[in-house]
Amino acid sequence: MQFLNPIWLFAIAAISIPVVIHLWNIRPGKTLKVGSIALITAAAQKSSRSFKLNDVLLFILRCLFLSTLAFLLAAPFWQRSQATAKTKGWVLIPKANLKETYKNLKFTVDSLSKAGYEFLFFDENFKKFELSKTLNDSLLKDKPEVKNYWSLVAKLNEKLPPALSVYLLTPNQAKYFNGSKPSVSLNLHWLTYTPADSVSTWIESAWFTTNNSIKVIEGNCRPSGTYFTSYIIQSEGDPKSPFVVDVNHGSPVVSLKTAPEKHTPIDTGALRVAIYSDKYSVDEKYLVAAVQTIIDFTQRKVVVKKYTDAAQIPVKQDWLFWLSDKPVDASALVKSAHIFNYQQGKIELESSSIKTSSAFALAYKEDPAAIYKLVKNEISDGKPIWVDGYGNPVLTQEQSPKTTQYHFYSRFNPAWNDLVWSNKFPKLLLKLVLYHPDYEVLNSHDLTRIDHRQMMPNIIWSAKKIDNSKIIVQTDLSRYFWLMLIAVFIVERWVAHKNKPVLK
Repeated sequence: MQFLNPIWLFAIAAISIPVVIHLWNIRPGKTLKVGSIALITAAAQKSSRSFKLNDVLLFILRCLFLSTLAFLLAAPFWQRSQATAKTKGWVLIPKANLKETYKNLKFTVDSLSKAGYEFLFFDENFKKFELSKTLNDSLLKDKPEVKNYWSLVAKLNEKLPPALSVYLLTPNQAKYFNGSKPSVSLNLHWLTYTPADSVSTWIESAWFTTNNSIKVIEGNCRPSGTYFTSYIIQSEGDPKSPFVVDVNHGSPVVSLKTAPEKHTPIDTGALRVAIYSDKYSVDEKYLVAAVQTIIDFTQRKVVVKKYTDAAQIPVKQDWLFWLSDKPVDASALVKSAHIFNYQQGKIELESSSIKTSSAFALAYKEDPAAIYKLVKNEISDGKPIWVDGYGNPVLTQEQSPKTTQYHFYSRFNPAWNDLVWSNKFPKLLLKLVLYHPDYEVLNSHDLTRIDHRQMMPNIIWSAKKIDNSKIIVQTDLSRYFWLMLIAVFIVERWVAHKNKPVLK
């Protein structure tokens, strides 16, 4: 028996609790009735304490309960080897796409089934299933889950020998692939198909503009890619508009005429941006110019105010740009939902470029901005959002319960980088201010098709040294420990209630 989370085995030490409870037994003194104490010689008072194990069965049950709970949390499983001679090969299909996969690759699936291949679900457990029985299951519905197929292939590589033939049948959409290609030593045949619902249209966002019109961003996704279209709905209404404006629970919403049940709220508020600067007046001008570009492009209601005294910054700011070498004022930290501050530390010369998310680079196809100076810290604060060519953080995100703080390891100044001269600067700022920095425009609507050559992992036959005649099979034992835990708990409660003294 092995464990996925063996650190939980330290919880077995909790059995010391019932040991102490059962051993610590203070006996009360006995009362003797006598006629007179006149002839009893005075003696020194003595107290005694004895350690005795009472209710042995109850003690054993409680220790067994705690031990079983620790084993359950450690995720036990039984691992064994199985000869490959018993199987022709494996066919793996995502459970959520099983019926659609069979519909698109019916001839291949039927041929592999007749050839004696075993069918397994393509997930973390690789559980076997009977093809005909599962396809006829009325409870099985296609509910696609976005999982990283590359990480599953890497896990599959740990279980199978290189000699075993493996057929992987999946959709060919890019949303199922993330990170770097794994290097595996599998006899892998990866067959894909384009799902039927490869066209998607949705409302990404909507807001009231400065002239009280409604601007709607419509997303359109095709296998060839994703694009967005902006529409302006005049306040007096437009019968030719593909949208329906309504009120839901007192708030304005907009929906597509083709899908009126899917409402998107219309943002009626104004974005409040505060800019604090002391000696960085030049940086402030570049920032204000970029924010004004965002306002002109999006036509959103944005209130921008500049401050030189932190005490004058009002509360309930959406963004605070702290352009200063001083630490962010404690009072300012609670006034803004998002804070962008200059990071302090040792300044070093740099000869590299600023790299943002891959999705952004793919969408705009622009060269990264050069960087000349960078604040170097051995320990960076938060999650990297932008990095340089060497992997050093340029912008990091630190999340707290009430505030999201962004630490910038450079400056909005041409002496530090070419970012402020680049036309990508307002675009990056737009993504940062109006969306999450990790926001992917494709997200759950992504239907982009990925090429088979991009999808296939790197095949390295010498990557794995195991017995080519064995398959590593794992059996989850959690269900048995759950049954044991429930049974022990019921018996412990019954014994404890049975031994409870009756009060008269």
